[in-house]
Amino acid sequence: LQTNPLSHSRTIRERKLMRVEIRTPNLPESVSEATVLAWHKEVGETFRRDESLVDVETEKIVLEVPAPLDGKLVEITRPAGDTVQATDVLGVLETEVDVSEEASEATAEVTPSAAPEAEPKPEPEVASPGLSVASRRLVSEHNLSPSDITGTGKDGRITKGDVLKHLEEKQSKAPAPEPVPMATPPAPGAAKPPAVVKEAVELQPTGARSERRQPMSRIRQTIASRLLQSQQSAALLTTFNEVDLSQVIELRSRHQDGFEAKHGVRLGFMSLFVKAAVASLKDIPAVNAFIDDSDIIYHNYCDVGIAVSSPRGLVVPIVRDAQNKSLADIEKEIRQFAEKANKGALTMEELSGGTFTITNGGVFGSLISTPIVNPPQSAILGMHKIQERPVALNGQVVIRPMMYLALTYDHRIIDGREAVTFLVGIKESLEDPTRLLLEI
Repeated sequence: LQTNPLSHSRTIRERKLMRVEIRTPNLPESVSEATVLAWHKEVGETFRRDESLVDVETEKIVLEVPAPLDGKLVEITRPAGDTVQATDVLGVLETEVDVSEEASEATAEVTPSAAPEAEPKPEPEVASPGLSVASRRLVSEHNLSPSDITGTGKDGRITKGDVLKHLEEKQSKAPAPEPVPMATPPAPGAAKPPAVVKEAVELQPTGARSERRQPMSRIRQTIASRLLQSQQSAALLTTFNEVDLSQVIELRSRHQDGFEAKHGVRLGFMSLFVKAAVASLKDIPAVNAFIDDSDIIYHNYCDVGIAVSSPRGLVVPIVRDAQNKSLADIEKEIRQFAEKANKGALTMEELSGGTFTITNGGVFGSLISTPIVNPPQSAILGMHKIQERPVALNGQVVIRPMMYLALTYDHRIIDGREAVTFLVGIKESLEDPTRLLLEI
């Protein structure tokens, strides 16, 4: 009995190498272009599906481009620093696919390359189903064990923030490096050791001079252009006042433990300033308004931006509908924003919009400053360092924890009387916090 070998052709797997383009992901609305920030793989390196291949930076956030398939990077068409638009080709990967009759429909979109058949050696993969794309890359780069990391995501999933926190704890427990002894000069005639090239430019005590040119990041370019736009397109003026924070500090000291026990977050100064600002915004609606050509747009809501310093630069996430939120709700949002900013995980939605902004230079020690309005908004409140100073009270000189307040505003829409009244309202709310509770 003879069998026809062709009768088994549908079960024979034929595998070919195919080339697949890596493209820029769809960019957020109103963002027309981005910058290639960094490639995590070099040409010739293999990777697994969902590994992060390249980071693309927009004016506010960083987008990770994961590998769509297992394969090898064969070409980088847009290196780091290039400006790209949505769907631009960033590079090309080579992957092994099934082109048998059974799989022909699934692979019909991609044309096999002329490359010879190969059996690429699979890369070792971090064995943990509870890793996100970003966290998997960090675990692999730092040779970590997922079992040592506590996941805080859904169903115990390990997030990028969990890995970063684990790395910070690991570094804090590491012993301090031993001091490096000064090198002795080589003996006459001895060969000189090779020079070590450092990435950072350091001041040279020997008098040697050097320079380093580094392109501005996209977020730094955006900050520069928006601040320049604000200075050039608005009639900016700053008014100042000072506030005695004795009552606020006493309120926090008295209720801090109970507040934290109930809400799981500490009571900070920022939430009280947000509530005080909201109260003044209701009284002086022009401070919460925009200019649009020859029209003024008033808002019946308060979306308050909180300026946050991040490793990539200044970002301003938005506490939306602050007029409807409690102190605990605001504190929780601010804490989440700070954590996301440090990890570069803020989304465009969290950074877009806003009707008014608060910035706190006091955390860096600033005693007084003139903040710049974040366009198209019309005003920004500047907080500063709390400093004990002698003040006159009821005919006596007393020591009080004082803070200078600064309100920079667009004089085209806000008159001086309105600006001063707004700032005085904040001062009165903070010097007597019960006014916030009674809404007076």
